[in-house]
Amino acid sequence: MKLTWYGHSAFRIETGDAKILIDPYLIGNPSWTGGWEGPAEGITHVLLTHGHNDHISGALEVLGKSGAQLVANFEICMYLVGKGADGSKINPGNIGGTVDCGGFTTTFVQALHSSSFGEDGGKNVYLGNPGGLVLHFPEDPTLYHMGDTDIFSDMALINELHEPKIGIVPIGDRFTMGGAVAALACRRFFKFDTVVPCHFGTFPMIDPTPEKFEAGLEGSGVKVALPKIGETITI
Repeated sequence: MKLTWYGHSAFRIETGDAKILIDPYLIGNPSWTGGWEGPAEGITHVLLTHGHNDHISGALEVLGKSGAQLVANFEICMYLVGKGADGSKINPGNIGGTVDCGGFTTTFVQALHSSSFGEDGGKNVYLGNPGGLVLHFPEDPTLYHMGDTDIFSDMALINELHEPKIGIVPIGDRFTMGGAVAALACRRFFKFDTVVPCHFGTFPMIDPTPEKFEAGLEGSGVKVALPKIGETITI
């Protein structure tokens, strides 16, 4: 599996024939100035955890260029169709559901957060419940992108049901759990082989580094992978 980080919570996952963008914040992202066209190249699926601008700004452009399948909750799917996305290429779901994406499956799980899109004039459009995404692949380890969330005890059930080995974990505090709490979540509820921290360093008001997260996982045996922005690593 190849993983590329575009800053914040935006990732490209390549495995088998699937080329997946998760939360493609590729327009207006202070951490990523490389445009959306390159990351969109060859994309087969766009997956969205929730509707905040810093997670879906760039999704419409990627979908239009790539013709990719959109996998998100029903509200986000219909909102983006209303903005021009192809309604024949949506694959909606909601918490507890699993959808077949062709070559892998995506399960929608709980996240403790909110979900809306901020439009001009201060208007916020409600976009359903926030979630995390569990991706099961035929040949690669199961990956869990937590979305934006705090720690919650039902993470234990997510681990029991899905046994993810790769975790993408928000650590920036203020809008999600901070690094120390995120490390506790990984230690207490999961048996990850590799974790990739995200949602830090993008804006001044969230934690600038993953130091608290790394410190919290010292001695745990869990590998903390820290790709540079735009860098592709193999997991």
